Amino acid sequence: FVTPKDIKYDFGQGRISYYATNNSIDAIGYDNSFLIGGIDSTAAEDDVAPELSLWMNDETFIIGGVTDENPSLYAKVYDDNGINTVGNGVGHDILAVLDENTADAIVLNDYYESDTDSYQEGSITYPFSELEQGKHTLSLKVWDVYNNSTETSTEFIVANSSEFAIQHLLNYPNPFTTYTEFHFDHNAPGQSMAVRIQIFTVSGKLVKTIDTDITTDGYHIGPIKWDGKDEFGDDIGIGTYIYRAQVTPPSGEKVIEYEKLVILK
Repeated sequence: FVTPKDIKYDFGQGRISYYATNNSIDAIGYDNSFLIGGIDSTAAEDDVAPELSLWMNDETFIIGGVTDENPSLYAKVYDDNGINTVGNGVGHDILAVLDENTADAIVLNDYYESDTDSYQEGSITYPFSELEQGKHTLSLKVWDVYNNSTETSTEFIVANSSEFAIQHLLNYPNPFTTYTEFHFDHNAPGQSMAVRIQIFTVSGKLVKTIDTDITTDGYHIGPIKWDGKDEFGDDIGIGTYIYRAQVTPPSGEKVIEYEKLVILK
């Protein structure tokens, strides 16, 4: 591993901490029988910032998506030389800012977890609680051990989890020729939902019904695929169609949303 620039350079006693388990007994220990300090004047330079991806809850999240009042920040980070989490350098913390409130920036050094057997990549998970309903913005900044930084941001909508809601109903590709996939966000993770998607002509004639039961740990459902054929397996004509998504969670609160799609042949 590469040691961060922000450590103290004086020589002193080092320590390596150990943890072991055989799934029935835990063991801990340490070794401080060595010195550490100084710098390597031959170390290679690095001016490349870390790679950073940010979501809410999980990687299925899309910008502007829906969450409940208790979502989690979730990020993946990679850098050739590793991520700076020591917290000794002024301004070099992993920082999250909710709703541009820089005065209450959240220090996430302790929430970074390296991937197994890797000092170069890892993830950050931080739980929020009791957020107000409505639109929120979130930014995240990370530093590598050479103190190069990367910043990214996202936005999301908090919906009251006591009232089931769906948003961002869409199909992709749209227009399409041979197939499309339906997606939407919701605010009831971990629940089984009955999803019915019906495609109509603009005059109101029903041409296809797709029924499926889906359980998801996150806040996004999709893809639900459709091959552009009617109930009899025949291609339907070129043009614009209306589709309706009806989603029913275990509570029985039925939510219906409408969108348009276009078929090209």
